[in-house]
Amino acid sequence: MAAEVSFSVETPDGPRTLSVAYERSGAGEPLLLLHGIGHHRQAWDPVVGILAAEYDVIAVDLPGFGESPALPQGLPYDISTVVTVLGALCEALEIERPHVAGNSLGGLLALELGREKLVRSVTALSPAGFWTPGERRYAFNTLLAMRHGARLLPLPLIERLARTAAGRAALTSTIYAHPGRRSPEAVVAETLALRDAKGFEQTLAAGREVRFSDDVPGLAVTVAWGSRDRILLRRQGVRAKHAVPDARLVRLPGCGHVPMNDDPALVSRVVLDTCRRAPAA
Repeated sequence: MAAEVSFSVETPDGPRTLSVAYERSGAGEPLLLLHGIGHHRQAWDPVVGILAAEYDVIAVDLPGFGESPALPQGLPYDISTVVTVLGALCEALEIERPHVAGNSLGGLLALELGREKLVRSVTALSPAGFWTPGERRYAFNTLLAMRHGARLLPLPLIERLARTAAGRAALTSTIYAHPGRRSPEAVVAETLALRDAKGFEQTLAAGREVRFSDDVPGLAVTVAWGSRDRILLRRQGVRAKHAVPDARLVRLPGCGHVPMNDDPALVSRVVLDTCRRAPAA
């Protein structure tokens, strides 16, 4: 079950109160999990149990996604605002410099949190921000098509499609290399999360000029890319390695854009190895 925490964030117009939904499990050093655009915290469900055996795992619904309310009127969905929100979330939960793992948009946010020295290690799975202009247009058009399709489908049809492996492939093969492994219930839930995401368009618009080009020195950083990523092509991982030269670049064989479901054991090992490389708190 999700919990919700409310806290204040400083803005140019003064302090604003907002809320974030999250789930927390396990014990140990804190580990923050961040999903991609149009997804929700349940994207991490296949690996949470493994990670929670060693860490205090906090899976977050980003503002305007999943069960988290939209940002207050006037607050932009740009990277700096969401990083500020995540920093305030950690303060509200009394978490000091957690490890962080993120996928896609969440991977970009994880790297930004690392650049701001707000975390102690970073695992970025197919992070956004290392694209060429053409690759960005392709990714955004793909995401918009997925969103449009999810909004056109009535719930009974989504549920009917999710009952078969072929139907799950039709709904989720863009993000998973092995969509048949996803449960019907999870496919329904994430299709609705994409359909109903309140922050989708504004987040996408804010990302049109985003390029991550700064180093993240002094931290354990891993950038991992699925060999079958159909949204952010794996050659972008080489650019990420050039931008963050001390990062470990890892290939995830047979994994798609959201690799946690395609190979939970491998993804868990990558995250755990990164956390263990960080200096002790």
